[in-house]
This record gives sequence, structure tokens and C-alpha cells, in this order.
Amino acid sequence: MAAEGYIFDMDGVLCDSETFIAEAAISMFKTRYQVDVRRGDFEPFIGMGEDRYLGGVAEKYSINLQLEADKAETYRLYGSCVKGKLQALPGVKAFLARAQDEGIRLAVATSADDVKMRTNLKEMKLEESLFDALVSGLEIFHKKPAPDIFIEAARRFQLPTSACVVFEDAVNGVKAAKSAGAYCVGVTSSFSSTALQEAGADQTIDTFTEITELP
Repeated sequence: MAAEGYIFDMDGVLCDSETFIAEAAISMFKTRYQVDVRRGDFEPFIGMGEDRYLGGVAEKYSINLQLEADKAETYRLYGSCVKGKLQALPGVKAFLARAQDEGIRLAVATSADDVKMRTNLKEMKLEESLFDALVSGLEIFHKKPAPDIFIEAARRFQLPTSACVVFEDAVNGVKAAKSAGAYCVGVTSSFSSTALQEAGADQTIDTFTEITELP
């Protein structure tokens, strides 16, 4: 079956924002809790949404996180970090334009909250209207590696997940895509090709300029 829908995770797929969100989170922990956390502390929680991204590190350092307030502050700092700096990854805009021309439906399905998703799209200069569906982590109860977010994106397409290709950079995201029954392309911006393939990715790419064949 030829793919009729493309579903994109955002961070590490459409853009490389991991450095910026880690910088913002490190600053938040320093200013609000006077604790020096490290970028590597966040790695196990990449792709799981900011609740777990912040919460997992808070647990490691025995911090009683004030989730909503701390998340809001992290997003405020993040907005400053990415201002004028965040760009779409190489080949992304051309790939999206080509897919749109071919009549393929497009969606963003990110574990991040809505505010971060829309901040990223704005900074990348990608119009929200380009996408047929935008699904944020706030809309999904069971986070990746559960398949729910990709199932919801396909539902909004009115397509079976088997008719969709998911683009993911994180091990948990790849597991979610395969559990949903979708074809999965792993993008090696956050994890190695080997790690993504071991998680179940059907193929891996370094950039969108490399894609030559999809189902």
C-alpha cells in the first residue's frame, strides 16, 4: 500500500531543539531549585514529553517538582533560547513541499506541549496550515512508547496507521510508531542508526535530503 499520510515527530525530526530545551531546563532547575543538573540527565527522557523530561530528572535529584509552574518557566526560557536561532533541519522544507504537491496528508505528532509545538513552527517559519493535523502531548494520556499519539494522528487523517509513515528521532518514538502499525523512518539526530534500528525503525536517515524510497 502506498503511503497516504506522513506523521512527523517535531524535536529532532523537523528541527534540532534538544540543545535549547536542555539549556532551558538546566536554567530552570538552577534558578528555582539551586541544583546543577547536566544535559546527559535528560537523555533517557527524550521524546517522552516535558512532564517526563523534567519529572525524570527531578526524581534523580530528589526534587519535589512543581510541574505546571516549572514547565511554564522552562517554556518561557525556551522561547528566549530559540528566538532567531531555531531552523528546520536540512531538506525538511523541500520534503514537506514535495509531499504536499503529491497530495500526501501531513501531521505533527509531538510529545511536547502545544505551546512548544507552536513556538517551534513559528521559529522554523512553517505555517500551521501546511499540516492536516497537529497533535500535542497535552492531547494524549498514554505517552510514547505507547502508540496513542500516532493512532490519533492517523485517525484525524481518516486513515489506518498502516497507510502512514512516521518520522522519529527517539527510541521511544520508534517503538511507539511500530506498535501503532506504521512504517517508521528513524532520523539520526538524537540516537544512532543502530539504536533506532534495534528499536524497530524500518530505515534510518541522517537528513531528509537522503530519502529516496518510501512505501
